[in-house]
Amino acid sequence: MASALTALTLFTGGGALAVGLELATAPPALALDNGLNLTPQMGFNNWNSTHCGAQFDEAMIKGIADLFVSKGLKAAGYQYVNLDDCWAQPQRDGAGDLVPDPVRFPHGIKALADYVHGKGLKFGLYSSAGDHTCDVNGFPGGLGHEQQDARLWASWGVDYLKYDNCHNQGVDARTRYRAMGDALKATGRPILYSICEWGSTGPWEWAPPVGNSWRTTGDIDDTWDSMIAIAQANQGLADYAKPGAFNDPDMLEVGNGGMTATEYRTHFSLWAEMAAPLMIGTDLRTASPETLAILTNTDVIAVDQDPLGRQGSVVSSENGLVVMSKPLADGGRAVTLTNEGSYDATITATARTLGIAGAKTYKVKDLWSKKSSTGDGTVSAVVPGHGTAMFRVTPGSPVPPPTGVTQLSDLPFGTATNQWGPVERDRSNGDIRPADGHTLTIRGAAYAKGLGVHAPSEVGVHLGGACRNLVTDVGIDDETYGNGSVRFQIFRDAALAADSGPMTGKDPARHLTADLTGATTVRLVVTDANDGTSYDHADWAGPRLACGSGPAAGAHQLSDLAWASAGNSWGPVEKDMSNGENRARDGRTITIAGTTYAKGLGVNALSQVVYFLGGSCTSLTTDVGVDAEASGRASVSFEIYKDAVKVADSGLMTVTSAPRHLTADLTGAEELRLVVTDGGDGTISDHADWAGPVLSC
Repeated sequence: MASALTALTLFTGGGALAVGLELATAPPALALDNGLNLTPQMGFNNWNSTHCGAQFDEAMIKGIADLFVSKGLKAAGYQYVNLDDCWAQPQRDGAGDLVPDPVRFPHGIKALADYVHGKGLKFGLYSSAGDHTCDVNGFPGGLGHEQQDARLWASWGVDYLKYDNCHNQGVDARTRYRAMGDALKATGRPILYSICEWGSTGPWEWAPPVGNSWRTTGDIDDTWDSMIAIAQANQGLADYAKPGAFNDPDMLEVGNGGMTATEYRTHFSLWAEMAAPLMIGTDLRTASPETLAILTNTDVIAVDQDPLGRQGSVVSSENGLVVMSKPLADGGRAVTLTNEGSYDATITATARTLGIAGAKTYKVKDLWSKKSSTGDGTVSAVVPGHGTAMFRVTPGSPVPPPTGVTQLSDLPFGTATNQWGPVERDRSNGDIRPADGHTLTIRGAAYAKGLGVHAPSEVGVHLGGACRNLVTDVGIDDETYGNGSVRFQIFRDAALAADSGPMTGKDPARHLTADLTGATTVRLVVTDANDGTSYDHADWAGPRLACGSGPAAGAHQLSDLAWASAGNSWGPVEKDMSNGENRARDGRTITIAGTTYAKGLGVNALSQVVYFLGGSCTSLTTDVGVDAEASGRASVSFEIYKDAVKVADSGLMTVTSAPRHLTADLTGAEELRLVVTDGGDGTISDHADWAGPVLSC
C-alpha cells in the first residue's frame, strides 16, 4: 500500500510550509438580521396537494385561512398562508411587472393578502431565482427582476417569499439568492425569506446571513422512502440551525394519503425534532380528524418552536433504530425513538446518551400518548415498524453540560440578571424587549454565538464539576456607537478566574480564558466602570465551554469513536464504508484508486466531522482520497483543524488521484475537525474517504 501513496506530512513542525496556511475555520454562520423566524416558520403551502391544478385558486386560499381559525391551527401556531407556483400569468405586463392569473385570482393578490391579514394571519408567495419558475408552463422568474418584484410584493402586503432554483441560467447560487435578499430588505417590509435551492451548493454554509431558512434536499414525495431519506439527509446538519436561520427538509405531506398514520406521525415528529419549518401541504378542506390531530399536537409543536432554536442530533443509530436528542431552553431534551425497519422493535436511551446525565430524577412525558412519569431519565418504547415514539425529558435538578465543547448560549441559565431588558442569546442586548437586539458586533467583528447583556449583569451556568475551561471574547457592542464603559469578570464559584479590566466602547475585543476545573458554577459578571450605566451594552462573544474527558490513552481507529457532530451534503456520514447514496449504511468498501480500507469515514463534500479530544491527544494520521464509487467529475480537498487552526491540507484531489497521507499535530487540542470542501465544480459525486484514520492519545 505504501508504494501507492503520495506522502504529505503537513504543519507538524512549523517551517516555511506552514507560513500563511494556518487558516482559522469559518466561525458559526451569522443568522439573517431581520428579526424574523426566531423559531421555525409554520403555515400552509398548496403545492403538495394541488400542484397547478384548477382547484388552486382564490376560493381555496380563503378557505384555508378560514380553517386556520376555525380548526385551531392558528391557535396552535400556524400563521403563514402561502401560494406556490402558477399564481401568475405566463408573461409580465408592459412595465415588466408580474400579473396575477385573473381566472385563479379574480380580485388580485393584494385583496387576497388583505383577506388573510384580516384573519390575523400572514401571506406568502412563490417565485424562482431563474428566468422562469419550475412548472412546465413556464411562469416568469425573478432573475434580473429582483428589485422590481420585491417592491411589487411589498406593495401587495406579502410577508413570506419561497424562492425556488429552476431555470437559473447557470448563475452562481449565492449571487442569485443574495440579490433577492437585498431586494427584499430594501423594501423596508419584513418578509421572511425561504431559500429553495435544494441543497445543491451546500446552502447551510452560506445562506444563514442571506435567508431565514434554506432547503437542504430535493423535493419530498408522499412516500415513506422519500420522507425518511430526506430526514436522514437533514439530520447531519444540526450544527447549522439557529434562531432566524433553519434547515428546511421541505414541506409536510401529512394527510395526502401516500403514507400510513404511523408514518405521518413519524414525519411530523422528526420535522419537529429537527427544528424544521412546519408547512402544511394537505388540502385542509378535506383533512380528516386524524390528520388534524397530528398537525395540532401542541406538545410536538412546542418542541419545534422551542426558543433555544436548536436542531436535534442523532445520538444513536444501529440497525435502523435511531435516537435523536434536541436541547430545549428549559434544560431538558426532546427525544425521538424511530424504527426505520418494518417490524416492532424496542428502542431505549439513557439520560447519559441524551446528554443530560447528573440529576437524581427526571420527568418524562410521552408526546403522543400524553402519559407522564418520573424516573432515572431512561426512555424506552416498543416502536412499530416505520414508527416514532417521542418524549420530553426534563431533569429534576440542574445537570452539567455534556462532554465536549459547548457554546455557552446553548445552555440553560441557572441565574440571569440584567440592567436593561433580558439577557439575549446570540444577539446584542438591544432595547428593553426580548429578542430586539442585533448581530453581536465588536469593532466591526461579528459573532454568531454569544450573550448580549447590559451592565450590571450576571449570568450563572451550572457545571457540576464537569468542565475544564471557558474561552470567550468580550467587548462593548457596536450598537453603542463607541459609548459605554464596563468590566467583564468570570468567577469559578466564588473565586475570580478571569478579568478584562475596564473597557470602553472604543476598545477592541479582548480574549479571556478561565480555568474552571472542579467548579460547580461559572458566573459571568459585567459591572459598570464607575461612570454610570448608560450605553453599557456588553457582549460575551463566542463563549465556549470545554467539559468532560477526551479519548483514553492509546491509539484509536477514528471510526470506532463517537463524534461530537457530523455534517454531510449527501446522506449521513458513514463509518467503515463509502458514502454511498443518501440512505444510512448504503455504502461499500472504502476504495481509493484501487486501494481498499477496512476502516474509515465515508463522506460527501461539503462535510465536517468533529471529535472532542479534551486536550488528551497528540496526532492523527490518515489516508484521504475520492472514493472509486464517484463519477469522473468529483473533486475535493481534505482539511484537518486543531480547534480553529488548519494543520493539514491535501490539496485538490480527483477520482484519478492516488491516496494521499496526512499527519496532523493535535497536541493540546480541545477539538478535531475533519473538513472536506468542494473542488469548485459543485458537490455532485464528491464522495470522499478518510481512509484508515488513527488518533493517538
